[in-house]
Amino acid sequence: MAVVSHSPSMPVKSSVFKALTKTVRREGLSVVLIVALFTIIIGPMLTVVLWAFADVWRYPSLVPTQWGTSFWAETLARADLAMAFPLSVGLAVTVTLLSAVICLPASYAFARMNFPGRQGLLLSFLATNAFPRFGLYVSIAVVFYRLNLIGTIPGVILIQIVNTLLLMIWIPTSAFQGVDRSLEEAALDVGASRVRVFLQVTLPLVLPSLSAAVLLTFVSTFYEAQGALIVGLPNVTTMAVLMYSIINSQIIVQYGAIISFILWLPSLILLTFAQRFVRGNAISAGFGV
Repeated sequence: MAVVSHSPSMPVKSSVFKALTKTVRREGLSVVLIVALFTIIIGPMLTVVLWAFADVWRYPSLVPTQWGTSFWAETLARADLAMAFPLSVGLAVTVTLLSAVICLPASYAFARMNFPGRQGLLLSFLATNAFPRFGLYVSIAVVFYRLNLIGTIPGVILIQIVNTLLLMIWIPTSAFQGVDRSLEEAALDVGASRVRVFLQVTLPLVLPSLSAAVLLTFVSTFYEAQGALIVGLPNVTTMAVLMYSIINSQIIVQYGAIISFILWLPSLILLTFAQRFVRGNAISAGFGV
C-alpha cells in the first residue's frame, strides 16, 4: 500500500510568503523608499566598486564577466595620481585646521553672546550653500585673478574654506548653546577658573559635535572639486579634479572607477573610526540653531 507523505516545508513556505506579503502591504511606502534609496545612492556606489575590480564587463551581464586588478597597476602608476593624492590630503588637513581656528571661536561667540545682526550673520553662512556654488566660485575667481591667486595653493585653500563655513559655524554653535550653564556655574562657584571650566566642563560636553563638524569638514574638503577646478587649474590638481579629467578624457571606465574608489575609501575609514565617539544626534542637532 502506497504511503502519501506531505512535506512539512510547504505550509511553512506558504505562511512565510503570506507574512511577507502582509508586511509589504502594510509598509508599502517604506519598501518603496528603501528601494529608491538603494537605486539612487547605493546602486551607483556599488557599480563603481564593481567597475574598479572588473577586467571585463560586457552587456547584458549584471556583474563583471571577468574579475581582476590589472587596471589598478596602470592607474596607480600614473604620475598625476602620485602627486594629486598627497596634495588632496594635505589641503584637506590644512583647510580643516584653518577652518577650526577661524570658526570655532566665532561659534562660541554666536552661542554665548547676543549682539545686533547675530541671526543675520548666521543666515549669511547658510547663504553660501543655498544657491548654486558654481556662480559663487566664478565671482570669487574674478577677485582671485586680480590678486594673482589663480593656480595657487593659497587660492585653493581660501576657496575651500568658504565651503566649510556652514558646518564649522552652525554645528558648534548649536553644541555650545546646548551646554547646561548650571554645570559651568557650579564649577565657577567652587573656585575653578573660566579656562579650567571650559577645558574640563564645556569642551568634553561639546566634543562629539565638534568632532562631527571637523570630520565632515575634512571629508567635504577632500571631495571638493568645483572650487579647486576653477581656482586651482592648471597648477593645482586635486584627486577630485583629476577624477573629472580622467572620466572626461578616457574611454576606459576602470580608470575613473578606481579613482572614485580611492576617493571614497578614506572617508569610509574615517566614518568607521569616528562612530565610536560621535553621537548619532551630533550632526542633526547642529541645525537646530
